[in-house]
Amino acid sequence: MSSPNHHDIHVLNSLIETTIDSADGYREAAKETDKPGFRTMFEARSFERQQVTADLQGAVRTLGGEPEDDGTILAKAHRAFLDVKHALLRDEQAVVNSVENGEDFIKAKFEGALEDSAVSATTRETIRRAYTTVKDGHDQMRDLKHSLEGQKDADGRLFPN
Repeated sequence: MSSPNHHDIHVLNSLIETTIDSADGYREAAKETDKPGFRTMFEARSFERQQVTADLQGAVRTLGGEPEDDGTILAKAHRAFLDVKHALLRDEQAVVNSVENGEDFIKAKFEGALEDSAVSATTRETIRRAYTTVKDGHDQMRDLKHSLEGQKDADGRLFPN
């Protein structure tokens, strides 16, 4: 692609892949948890990430590009590993830790895109708007992880809710 928007499209498509991975990860986490409150929260975040994906895809189309519509192979492999790990551990903390690790990754990826000096001002604003949602999700999962760490008994098991 030799369009003047090539770099912006590339950056946005990379964010789209990661955001699709995030939405898929939340959907998987919702399936894995036994807690209805967690399930509702994970499903809501998955839907929210789908909306962010749609917004970023629209920006790519506006720039004349073809938006990504699938996540990364690496993320699919990671989720398969986590499915096995969770099946063995049956641990809510493991699910939340996995989600929070994914949140650290997506937050850093968006921050890197915001710092990219080659991205146009219009694309940077699109990324900034999406980042607000991503950061909210990150902070919520970080807080949830820390609250669960404080709810363990002497043997390291979560107190029942």
